[in-house]
Amino acid sequence: MIADKWVLCVAVCLSTGCAVGPNYREPQTQVPAGFSATQPATQPSTTQPSAEIGRWWETFNDPVLDSLIDRAVKSNLDLRVAQSRVRESRYSTDIQRAGLFPLANADASYTRDRFSKTGFFLGGQQPVDVSPGASGVPNTGGPTTINRSAGKAATGGTSAAAANNGLLSQLSQTEFDVFQGGFDASWEIDVFGGVRRSIEAARADEQAAVEARRDTMVSLLAEVARNYIQLRGVQRELDIAAANIRAQQDTVELTKSRFNAGLATDLDVARAEAQVATTRATVPGLRTTALQSMHRLGVLLGQPPAALMEELSKASPIPPPPPTVPVGLPSQLLRRRPDVRRAERQLAAASARVGVATADLFPRFSLTGSLGLAAGQFKQLGRLDSVYYTVGPSVSWPIFDAGKIRANIRVQNAREEQSLAQYQAAVLVSLEDVENALVAYSQEQSRREELQRAVDANRRAVDLANQLYSKGLTDFLNVLESQRNLYTSQDALVQSERVVSSNVVALYKALGGGWEAQEQAAQSTDVAAARK
Repeated sequence: MIADKWVLCVAVCLSTGCAVGPNYREPQTQVPAGFSATQPATQPSTTQPSAEIGRWWETFNDPVLDSLIDRAVKSNLDLRVAQSRVRESRYSTDIQRAGLFPLANADASYTRDRFSKTGFFLGGQQPVDVSPGASGVPNTGGPTTINRSAGKAATGGTSAAAANNGLLSQLSQTEFDVFQGGFDASWEIDVFGGVRRSIEAARADEQAAVEARRDTMVSLLAEVARNYIQLRGVQRELDIAAANIRAQQDTVELTKSRFNAGLATDLDVARAEAQVATTRATVPGLRTTALQSMHRLGVLLGQPPAALMEELSKASPIPPPPPTVPVGLPSQLLRRRPDVRRAERQLAAASARVGVATADLFPRFSLTGSLGLAAGQFKQLGRLDSVYYTVGPSVSWPIFDAGKIRANIRVQNAREEQSLAQYQAAVLVSLEDVENALVAYSQEQSRREELQRAVDANRRAVDLANQLYSKGLTDFLNVLESQRNLYTSQDALVQSERVVSSNVVALYKALGGGWEAQEQAAQSTDVAAARK
């Protein structure tokens, strides 16, 4: 009765192609209807904003930035590693898929064997001496029989004599050849879907590797843009420092002239010179940051650190941010962020591996067979009576494994739970990244506007202080203070402009933008690398 049930179960599985274990369903995640930190410059859109987000760096209208990003996509080493991992995962899928098909091996061999002339083991008993003239073995080939237990020859009938003579003739032939060739095949039938579940897991791993490559690309694009914006910002700070040094040096010369005319004190001259030295002291640090940014850009482009020095040494304005950034909706974010998509694919792979582990509880059905030719002479291989074959089914079923299989199932279930939690965490982190980027972008814009007003006011203060000082209507300390305030506010304004543009880059990265437009270029590089 039990056997009939299992036969019926196997028949149903074969006919329906069932696979044990859970059938994966993409988790349903509740997300807000919109982002809470949106501002007029970051209004949500009801449609997928892929057109602008897909090539977001072009919204800065900087040809140098466009060129750097295009070259980075083609030559970045981290992206090359990610592309290689995609190929690796594809080959792993092919390995798992091969388990659905029979395996066949061809073999051929030639051996030359030699037996002892003084003894031969028959049936695991004592050796029989078959050499001519041995005790109990006549040289004339008379009627004899083989006494296996005693290892002696005894007299027998005529028919027995003929058989024994043939046996002795064979045993006396102590050297002979064996030619053999053929093939054998085996096929494990995937009744309970263990192989299919492993293929499902491998495909999910492959898709996760693709998303990892996309995530690497998103990070690469943002890193190139951030370092480029930082470079231009520092170059602008150097220009401001140089302009302030010149203005402060003019103040030193004016103070010295007034000191020589008896209209100023030596203290005023010392203060003016200290102001110039203090401003000059900021230059080395700014140059260090600029050089480090150029070095980083060179490495991001897969080149030596100093490769872009000549190209980027000339100062250029900070790339201005676009007037608006279409952030889309949270539901669109989950479909666009590569890290969220990768976490979902990893969850699918973990679910499939539960089925792989569950299939070990059930019997394995296999078909095996072999077909070949064997002969003592090479020319006899073509004869029909040289053919041999074996064929038949087999079944194996683990009866006792001390709970190993069920423990493995529990392990895979725990890993599936971990993958689910990681997916949910990735969703929350993606929402947090966008919210934080929106807040930073909008608040820094407000800060930049206030700093612009401060720069305008400090510039007027410097002009008024210089005029009053030249007429002797104010103390020199007011001049120095107004110059110091102007330089500080100008430097802060440049930093704020850099931060605003960098925050836009961070916002585009949080939105998962950039990989769509570069997918084709990356795939072309992937194909070219695979052909090598």
